[in-house]
Amino acid sequence: MHTWTRRRLLTSAAATAGLAVTAAAPATAAGRSRTRLGGDDILTALRALPGLRVIEERQGAEPGYRFFVLGLRQPADHTNPAAGTFEQRLTLLHTSVDRPTVLFSTGYEAVLTPRRAEPTVLLGGNQLQVEHRFFGTSRPANADHSLLTIRQAADDHHRVVRLFRRLYRGAWISTGSSKGGMTSVYHRRFHPGDVDGTVAYSAPNNVDDRDDTAYARFLESVGSAECREALRTVQRQALLRRSDLVARYESWAAANNTSFRIVGSADKALEIAVIRAPFMFWQRNTAADRAAIPGSDCGADELYAWLDDITGLALYADTALQHYITYFYQLGTQLGYVSFPTRHLSGLLRYPDAGEPRTFVPRDIPMRFDREAMPDIDRWVHRHGSRLLFVNGAQDPSVAEPFRPGARDARLLWAPDANHSTAIAELSPADRAEAIGMLTRWAGGTSPSA
Repeated sequence: MHTWTRRRLLTSAAATAGLAVTAAAPATAAGRSRTRLGGDDILTALRALPGLRVIEERQGAEPGYRFFVLGLRQPADHTNPAAGTFEQRLTLLHTSVDRPTVLFSTGYEAVLTPRRAEPTVLLGGNQLQVEHRFFGTSRPANADHSLLTIRQAADDHHRVVRLFRRLYRGAWISTGSSKGGMTSVYHRRFHPGDVDGTVAYSAPNNVDDRDDTAYARFLESVGSAECREALRTVQRQALLRRSDLVARYESWAAANNTSFRIVGSADKALEIAVIRAPFMFWQRNTAADRAAIPGSDCGADELYAWLDDITGLALYADTALQHYITYFYQLGTQLGYVSFPTRHLSGLLRYPDAGEPRTFVPRDIPMRFDREAMPDIDRWVHRHGSRLLFVNGAQDPSVAEPFRPGARDARLLWAPDANHSTAIAELSPADRAEAIGMLTRWAGGTSPSA
């Protein structure tokens, strides 16, 4: 049983191995000595920023960089100072105040290892990561989930930028992948002038939560007919052999001291995983992985192992799921969720609400869906958004409903053979050159060679 389930919810744009570009070099020690801040001066400067706490400096950064874990005191409610504060976790990869700064968001908890996102590599810049409110350690003490909104998170990012511009006065680029890309776009909607450009990777745009036809069309046409039928077959097999798989699931839970109180039962959790399996398959795989899909004559061990590998069964048990209650809360109150095609599973399903965000959020947390939030974002991107670059994988079901930028220095580019883990490096040579040109122009530099 896999316990590292975050990979099923999050793709970091920091995975940049094999970039077919010439990246701008970080500042060397000699180069830093020529900047306004050098050597230990950056630590002194950080400690002087109001409301900021230097938690620690960690080792392991690449040559020319220093890596800090920070905490910033933020209002729990940006519209009501009396609501108290919380400490938001940040990380900083510092190379030079004369280099551009990349504002990086995962949309979840912070990654506490010193990895550079792709724009940071391309620009040779600093990188400031913001942990999303209500994730990781960045949680208000009263846990009032009504304060978990895209506007409140955008205001968090706004205060971060205003504070750190005192040190980093050059160009700023925001970026993120998947939910992190969405977070970057929402920040721009409410504070469009905070940064000089945004690169959003694999960012879904579920404009109308009641209409999931785009996702259904994608799943009914992606890959080969043979692969799609194999996925439908393995779903049916899993539900036909439900009792055996559920028994294994419950045994795993008992051995790992966890349960299914949030979802309701191992039986319901298994059904959720089965329904989501094709979507999760195409997020991380391609038609070339058809051979690994178990057939109708497979053993229960093989079937269970495949389902676990594709969907991350540990995610639906309480130990892991409690860390993502806030994620599903956001889906069920503003971001929207996807309903998955189930006609081929007729007569095999037991839980009509299995795929609803409410299933993953305890009943003592109120939820009400805001139907205006995503249409507002979509209109802004199309009509008013500028200096926006969306990079999507053509084989990724998450972006079956993508952002559609307007003509104000904004582009949507597709990596033809990529899925949810796409990058600028996976674009066609012409599109890659265009993307790098936009990024470096926004950052006030010259484009590196492709």
